[in-house]
Amino acid sequence: MSSSKDGYHHGDLARALEDAAMQLLERMPAAEISLREVARAANVSHNAPYHHFSDRLGLLKAIAERSMADLLGQVSTAAEKASTPRVALADGGSAYIRFAVEHPHAFDAVYDPTVCVPGSPTPTMAPLIDGLEAVLADGAVAAGLDRPTDVVALWGLIHGLGTLAAAGHFTLDDGLSAYAAALDRLLPAE
Repeated sequence: MSSSKDGYHHGDLARALEDAAMQLLERMPAAEISLREVARAANVSHNAPYHHFSDRLGLLKAIAERSMADLLGQVSTAAEKASTPRVALADGGSAYIRFAVEHPHAFDAVYDPTVCVPGSPTPTMAPLIDGLEAVLADGAVAAGLDRPTDVVALWGLIHGLGTLAAAGHFTLDDGLSAYAAALDRLLPAE
């Protein structure tokens, strides 16, 4: 008979471990999450994570990938529901800023350059990054910001506001208001 600490008791050990890691991420930075702690949270043996992750960096990459998928999902959903390109850009950017504030550890995991090395994303992360860039670029172009530098500036604005609000330099509402005001200055009135 298997004990409750037997990792093979789970139907999907990998998913159970990732789910446990994501729950921990809501309470603590990714840098503080260990494989042993994930095993404890998933109620499996302390060696069980090594059946799925080769090391702690592998765990952190999985956390970052899941976090990026969540971020992309929220930004895409907000943009898709909008009635005009300008509203799509406003709502998508606002969803990005809101995600940064409401899930600061997940947001930090996505952009940790030691986990997701700039220019060398994992095969899972690469299409997620491309998807996020596409949502922002499509919204920017449709709203009239069609130069490549416009998209970079827009992403920098959104990311910066999210990062600063998440760090407590100003409130979420102040960050969202600043984003709306910047769009009003950048885009012609509809």
